[in-house]
Amino acid sequence: MSDSTALRVADLPQNAPTAFEITPGKDALAALAAEFGVNSLRKARFAGEIRAMGKKDWKLTGRLGATVVQDCVVTLEPVTTRIEEPVEITYLARIETPEGAEVEMPEDDSIEPLGSHIDPAAVMAEALALHIPAYPRKAGAELGEAVYAEDGVQPMRDEDTRPFAGLAALRSQLKDED
Repeated sequence: MSDSTALRVADLPQNAPTAFEITPGKDALAALAAEFGVNSLRKARFAGEIRAMGKKDWKLTGRLGATVVQDCVVTLEPVTTRIEEPVEITYLARIETPEGAEVEMPEDDSIEPLGSHIDPAAVMAEALALHIPAYPRKAGAELGEAVYAEDGVQPMRDEDTRPFAGLAALRSQLKDED
């Protein structure tokens, strides 16, 4: 978002948490919506605190709230989604990084290396990007099934490709013959 929300780690108090609250304005919401490829962000709020963990490490905890409008993947009608998520990131002054061509991703994605600044607005944008639904669907919207075949050929349906569909048909034929 902007450098004005970045907090210099050296200026943060060791013995008390530093509270923050970010509520982007209209222009910032429109910029985020464009960045994420959604119709609009109606509102967003990220509030929490940054506190010291020992002498060199820091922890950011907060709560993200946002309302996002996207197109339904089935009907293309607007779908409004409310996002309410806790956010927690631990900034470690020293993270062991293995050397070599291949580096495995750590299981815990809430750990970040500590830099000179902690930016709650950047954390909010990343958390928002992770929680926006990839395939929003309007309530009750069904995808349906399209069936195509040449003239005189029985069309193959999704049901026909299931592993036991043939056995079920065979079983019903055997019952009819008895």
